[in-house]
Amino acid sequence: MGSTADTAIWWVRRDFRLADNPALRAALDDGAALPLFVLDPALLRGAGTARRAWLHAALHALDTDLRRGGGPGLSVLRGKPENVVPRVAKEVGAARVHAAADFGPYGRRRDQRVATALGEAGRELVRTGSPYAVAPGTLVNKSGTPFQVFTPFHRTWLDHGVHDPASAVRVSSADWRASEDRVDLPPVDDELIGLAGEAKAREQWRAWLARDAEGVAAYPKLHDVPGADATSHLSIALRWGHLHPRTVLKDLAEQRSDGARALARQIAWRDFFADVLWHKPYATTEPVRPEYSKMTVDELDKTEAAAAHLLAWQDGRTGYPLVDAGMRQLRAEGWMHNRVRMVVASFLIKDLHIGWWHGADWFMEHLRDGDIAQNQLNWQWVAGCGTDAAPYFRIFNPLSQGEKFDGDGRYIRRYVAELADVPEKHLHRPWEAPDGVPAGYPEPIVDHATERQEALDRFAAIKE
Repeated sequence: MGSTADTAIWWVRRDFRLADNPALRAALDDGAALPLFVLDPALLRGAGTARRAWLHAALHALDTDLRRGGGPGLSVLRGKPENVVPRVAKEVGAARVHAAADFGPYGRRRDQRVATALGEAGRELVRTGSPYAVAPGTLVNKSGTPFQVFTPFHRTWLDHGVHDPASAVRVSSADWRASEDRVDLPPVDDELIGLAGEAKAREQWRAWLARDAEGVAAYPKLHDVPGADATSHLSIALRWGHLHPRTVLKDLAEQRSDGARALARQIAWRDFFADVLWHKPYATTEPVRPEYSKMTVDELDKTEAAAAHLLAWQDGRTGYPLVDAGMRQLRAEGWMHNRVRMVVASFLIKDLHIGWWHGADWFMEHLRDGDIAQNQLNWQWVAGCGTDAAPYFRIFNPLSQGEKFDGDGRYIRRYVAELADVPEKHLHRPWEAPDGVPAGYPEPIVDHATERQEALDRFAAIKE
């Protein structure tokens, strides 16, 4: 294909949708748009199996949506973005490359390399919009410094407000271009066909809003109850940009209910953690609170028990039913209920005394909604070492958490087949049943009360 003076590139990264997409809108305002996705080897190496599988499904879904409008579909190329993007821009004569801003540590470095390479050729990387309701770095406290605590951030976030969704784009064959050297789309796992993409995300979101018993109205009451499955399941759609948080917040504002406000608050938490990472990029691997670097943990390469404990946790074979149900849900679905995420994280850190980063790595390997800011800083929240963190002495009791939030065992029975027939009276403590734990299910690998005190002693040592 020859040069086309009025062509711009829409560089897709975390915005797999056509609606409410300012970067796409800006590209089309320049002329015809070439939708481009770059299979970046650096990101592919770091992506877990669950995220890579979802990415492949998302690419197919977006390609289908683009072809539905009569265009040539999504141009997928493989290579380093700083090489691929300028090459495609030269090929089609695009003066500008439009993309939503990326605020993650790697994304910022990558975009600067691409911007520099484009600039050397007289072209421009234009960043329009972001994956967040309020972009990181926008809000500061009264002293002009970044927020360290969520509650004042949330108040300022509410006062700041959120833009309305971006205007709709045209979808016709005249609006699109394609690259000459695009590669075939990666194959999709059979189980994900039809699950990823903007249309499915919008359908599921609308259906949840319309639910009477376990939808938005019941969210404040049921969002901590894993057996009810009453959460919005928005995290995957937001992670991949199948929906933008602006769209979600607009829909919630129309509800005018406590449930809608509670869910909107979770969107603010998402923005808060992205803001923290924007200001503290080292938080992907290092504690926000430096004194926690002195915390004693059980080293996997030095303690045989630690390695065995980590494996038992990963496999959902700790002997603690709620923990095991959560870990098995993660393996089976690439997702885990939010309340259970906190319980399993606390168990790894404070019952097994294993460094939080091991758990964060496991989650990023297996979560479809794995997001570096949300994942690392939520793990630091549980570990007590992050911004606005739970105090270290807040230690989730995996037994009482199960009894409180999954009293009837609906969630546990769903994922732990060995416990399906255990009476409710003994479900959360199966070792107390007259016949002991069922065949095939393990005894508890540690005693919670003993390990809780050990965790508190280790915390006290770094405070001396």
